[in-house]
Amino acid sequence: MKLICSKSELLKSVNIVMKAVPSKTTMPILQCILIDASANIIKFTSNDMELGIETIVEGSIEEKGIVALDAKIFSEIVRKLPDNDVTIVTDEKQNTTITCEKAKFNIPGQSGEDFSYLPFIEKNEGVQISQFTLKELIRQTIFSIAVNENNKLMTGELFQIANNTLRVVSLDGHRISIRKIPLKNECSDKKVVVPGKTLNEISKILSGETEDMVDIYFAENHILFEFDNTKVVSRLIEGEYFKIDQMLSSDYETKVTLNKKEFLDSIDRATLLVKEGDKKPIIITINDEGMELQIDSQIGSMKEDIDINKMGKDIMIGFNPKFLIDALKVIDDEEIHIYLMNPKAPCFIRDDAGQYVYLILPVNFNSVGR
Repeated sequence: MKLICSKSELLKSVNIVMKAVPSKTTMPILQCILIDASANIIKFTSNDMELGIETIVEGSIEEKGIVALDAKIFSEIVRKLPDNDVTIVTDEKQNTTITCEKAKFNIPGQSGEDFSYLPFIEKNEGVQISQFTLKELIRQTIFSIAVNENNKLMTGELFQIANNTLRVVSLDGHRISIRKIPLKNECSDKKVVVPGKTLNEISKILSGETEDMVDIYFAENHILFEFDNTKVVSRLIEGEYFKIDQMLSSDYETKVTLNKKEFLDSIDRATLLVKEGDKKPIIITINDEGMELQIDSQIGSMKEDIDINKMGKDIMIGFNPKFLIDALKVIDDEEIHIYLMNPKAPCFIRDDAGQYVYLILPVNFNSVGR
């Protein structure tokens, strides 16, 4: 095999496929990047058996072939090569020579035959959205998936298609994030749970441009994202997702409309007095005078008043400030609506158009001594 590619093209492609190279595995071949130039295109593939990525590399093929190279070593070599054309040559024993200007590396390769190729997914019916939209959907929901694996379903996000609308849902037991977008093309109803890791990695690769599109295809156990010259195939999380609609309520006793940035900045200031790992709630008092935020900790205390429009009853309620900050940071609206029932019921931050809903459970604050 003999290939010639620019260093920038190699580096871009290596950075994409490195996201599916496992750090630990019982199958050493999976710690490789498969370089496949056996047809008329150069493809790099990586696969950790949960997530697989394949990308087409711009370059010229002087001799066709296929080789698996240690991903860590190959990526480090490519990263540190001069900015020029790179020649990759393998012999019949898979020994590989990488040359760029005066730099020349020799590394052992492995036969590509043992490599696990990506599962084949039929492109029967898919949905198309812009890379910008997918990136935003992930950004606005991914923060509320569960980190630990006590409940596998909570480590993923629900992708649900119904009535030509895509709904993305995440939850961790303390909060729920929901984003909805209308789809341009018709698609039958679907309901799958995509691992958070997959979505995090895809988000890093997406260009985020509104003109660039992503095609999403669904199979029984897998989902395929196709964009630019890249395919990302992920195994889905099995199981019946939580009955979200039962947790959502349109009832409220208090509705507050306020400036999002002012609210976020105030909570941000309050958290200056909370040590990491401390579970100090922020206490919010809402009455006809406005909204008062208060936090008391070992470091000190803080109070701040915010102007609001209030409908309904007065209420005093406590929250984990981090959960409020996470939700507020990803809302782009200047003005937000918060709906509250009582100090023990979840609060909802949602827009009138129903494009987003953030549910946050309150915390008990009796210990604060009020």
